[in-house]
Amino acid sequence: MKINLISDTVTKPTKGMLAAMFNAQVGDDVFKEDPSINELESKVAKLFNKEAALFFPSGTMANQAAIKLHTQPGEQLICDKYAHIYNYEGGGVSFNSGVSCKLIDGHRGMMTADQVEAAINPPDFYHSPLTTLVSIENTTNKGGGACWDFEELVKIKAVCKKHGLAYHLDGARLWNAMVAKNENPQQYGDLFDTISICFSKGLGCPVGSVLVGDKETIHRALRVRKVLGGGMRQAGYLAAAATYALDYHVNRLAEDHNKAIEIGKVLEGLAIIKKVEPIETNIIIFEIDDRLLTADHFLEKLRNHNVYIIGMGQGKLRIVTHLDYTDEMHHEFIKILKSL
Repeated sequence: MKINLISDTVTKPTKGMLAAMFNAQVGDDVFKEDPSINELESKVAKLFNKEAALFFPSGTMANQAAIKLHTQPGEQLICDKYAHIYNYEGGGVSFNSGVSCKLIDGHRGMMTADQVEAAINPPDFYHSPLTTLVSIENTTNKGGGACWDFEELVKIKAVCKKHGLAYHLDGARLWNAMVAKNENPQQYGDLFDTISICFSKGLGCPVGSVLVGDKETIHRALRVRKVLGGGMRQAGYLAAAATYALDYHVNRLAEDHNKAIEIGKVLEGLAIIKKVEPIETNIIIFEIDDRLLTADHFLEKLRNHNVYIIGMGQGKLRIVTHLDYTDEMHHEFIKILKSL
């Protein structure tokens, strides 16, 4: 039995999802004539209390489009040093938009409103880049699936409003945050100018993200998506998977969170583990005590048991629970960990 805990992107569509995809009504989405795409975009926009939404092939492309929409070349955005848009999107901030990042030294990928305000460049000081955007990631990937305190997000919104800055949310694992914190999409839609929402992580879809915002912004996003090569034709097969996931796969995320917490408790009991980061959702980040064992040796031991996780460098390792990680796999993995 192979146990793949590298990411929550490794899942396969469920039987119900495959049936929904197979039966999808499709058209040409580049001409906005795909009924399944149109249905999904309308559904997500309403969920987040936004005027419009646009389907993208990936969360990275949705984030990059949002940055392009909110900035001009030479400007600067503010984000945490752990932010996905800075660390894991191939330098797209500079490549696609000609924008630099002011990195905040936050806590587990989360910064405060005071830190954001202190990082804003004076708008009349033309020697420094003009600050125009604040970008948030919830949950924080590199921060170990940490969930933001919503009140802090509200405070950052007030800072953005005071200084005329746009406010974007990278919601790659926002569904996990909302389930863990008992929050709802409208809360986030009312707060942010744009939100990228992913379906290919916790919700188990094969492909796809949606960007939500006001009508004018999403209309401009259509052109940016075209420039980035994200216009697809009969994409309704993918949209049908996302619509199915919204109906059936959101509430079950709590199962992934519970399994992650159980794994974390076992890791904390192992002598070879130096530290386990706090666990709120489906991501476990931990460190090996290199006086006893190297991270590479630990990964090798797991591979010998047909278990796969990912190394993050500097002795840190990551485990991600997901839809395809069954109860049987969970019990087996716990046994394997205890045997180490």
